[in-house]
Amino acid sequence: MKTFTAIVEKCMETGLYVGYVPGFPGAHTQGTSLDELQQNLQEVVSMLLEDGEPVLDAQFVGTQQLAIA
Repeated sequence: MKTFTAIVEKCMETGLYVGYVPGFPGAHTQGTSLDELQQNLQEVVSMLLEDGEPVLDAQFVGTQQLAIA
C-alpha cells in the first residue's frame, strides 16, 4: 500500500473541492464533496500508478501561515 499527500482547496466560483498530489503530474481532480473528491483522487492515482512508479518532481513539506500588517 502506498500513501500520497493530497492538497485540497475549495473553488469559491464553482463550490467544487479540488485536489492534487504535489509533484505527481496528472494527479488532480475535483468533487462536489470531500468524500467524492477522495474517491476521485484514489481512482486517478490508481490509474496513473498502472503506468509504473511516478517520478515525483516535488515533495509536500507542509503549510505556513503568513501575517501581513
